[in-house]
Amino acid sequence: MRLSGLQKEVLSLYRQCLRECRKKPSTRRDHFQVFARQEFEKNVKIDKRDFSAIEFLLRKGRRQLEIYSSPGVKDIK
Repeated sequence: MRLSGLQKEVLSLYRQCLRECRKKPSTRRDHFQVFARQEFEKNVKIDKRDFSAIEFLLRKGRRQLEIYSSPGVKDIK
């Protein structure tokens, strides 16, 4: 199955999120992984042709990743 460009971007963002989770303290790592998974699952039903919504969520996700990947962020709730 071939993936569209947007689908590749979404998968890439998800992998980046999981990579950043591994950098967090082991006691809090699960919180970050659960949060990332929930954020992606919340939007799984968006139509793959709704490009504006997907692009918006990608921008939002990248901003969140940038904030949460900061070394000063120790936990997420």
